[in-house]
Amino acid sequence: MDLRGRPKCCSLHLGILPLIVVALVFFGYGFVSHRSQELGDSEAVTRVAVGELDVQEVVALSRIVYTQPKALTPSRKDVLVLTPWLAPIIWEGTFNIDILNEQFRLQNTTVGLTVFAIKKYVVFLKLFLETAEQQFMVGHKVIYYVFTDRPADVPQVPLGAGRKLVVLTVRNYTRWQDVSMHRMEMISRLSEQRFLHEVDYLVCADVDMKFSDHVGVEILSALFGTLHPGFYSRSREAFTYERRPKSQAYIPRDEGDFYYAGGFFGGSVVEVYRLTKACHQAMMEDKANGIEAVWHDESYLNKYLLYHKPTKVLSPEYVWDQQLLGWPSIMKKLRYVAVPKNHQAIRN
Repeated sequence: MDLRGRPKCCSLHLGILPLIVVALVFFGYGFVSHRSQELGDSEAVTRVAVGELDVQEVVALSRIVYTQPKALTPSRKDVLVLTPWLAPIIWEGTFNIDILNEQFRLQNTTVGLTVFAIKKYVVFLKLFLETAEQQFMVGHKVIYYVFTDRPADVPQVPLGAGRKLVVLTVRNYTRWQDVSMHRMEMISRLSEQRFLHEVDYLVCADVDMKFSDHVGVEILSALFGTLHPGFYSRSREAFTYERRPKSQAYIPRDEGDFYYAGGFFGGSVVEVYRLTKACHQAMMEDKANGIEAVWHDESYLNKYLLYHKPTKVLSPEYVWDQQLLGWPSIMKKLRYVAVPKNHQAIRN
């Protein structure tokens, strides 16, 4: 203790205190100054962003008159219209095409439609394109991508404004199964090289079909699949999934949401690229192991969509075979239907 009875340590603390205060003031000033600079930078970024927004094109909005939706009145009572993961299932009566057309018009959407016309299947191309011009994405920009080994046989079909046809020459294969499975490889490769720069959405369709009713922007979503017309009312145990565990397309009997048709699927270019690339890689792995999935590319498509849930599901209105299945009352529209044919004769 010192002469006044105060501990020496206390005197030492009193001597250091002014230095601590000075240090806190110095560092506090630096922090405030740095923070002010950060805020200033943030404000500058905000000013740039607002400035950019100011020069954006102002799009004229159209007035649309339509019946008010009723929260307590379901659009359809006879079918499932929403999946357990909250993806809409598209049936006639569940959407207003005028509202949707306006939304996609504001986005200036371009849709790509891929179709494979290999060997004798080129004979279906004329009807496919003619009916697409009448029913597919009417009023929107469309690019038809025709994959074929017979470019000279591609028909000259008059196209509407904002629509064009691109012929992509590809090789054929001896077996029709190989033709079918290599679609995934070619779509994935062209998605990366070309489609990504030319269109917003891709729709992948079979050529031996025709558009018999409206097929429009109601189908567009990040990723969509279509309920197979032969299985939409059946239990998962009856689905013709690949059941061999050694295959990359294998799905156990206690799994599965729906059975999707291989003849009509799509989505954004990025999502279609991911789907087709994954399916092709799975096929190549199976091929290396001497395995071929029971329903070829459709089997791999179903495996992918089981574990990468589609953001929209299309009803069987969008893939139907009236010759085999008739026209049940539950189908208000038949939009994309099979053309009567002799598959064996064409494949040979």
